[in-house]
Amino acid sequence: MASKTFLNALTVQYAKELGDTDILVNSGCPGFTATDLNGFHGIRTPQQGAAIAIHLATLPADGPTGGFFDDAGPVPW
Repeated sequence: MASKTFLNALTVQYAKELGDTDILVNSGCPGFTATDLNGFHGIRTPQQGAAIAIHLATLPADGPTGGFFDDAGPVPW
């Protein structure tokens, strides 16, 4: 998927650009979450889908940057 490749490349580029600041840049996968976008057919609740965003938003200052994550940790791409 070109859009996922672009998002990953953009994440890495922003992480590099902001590398000398306290800002961490990561992207996260919420999984197949039941939302209006998919007619609420996802297998995860919105709360479960939001867990990765909350985790990434609360990383410590020395946390990872420039990565793609899901609930299990870093996702290779």
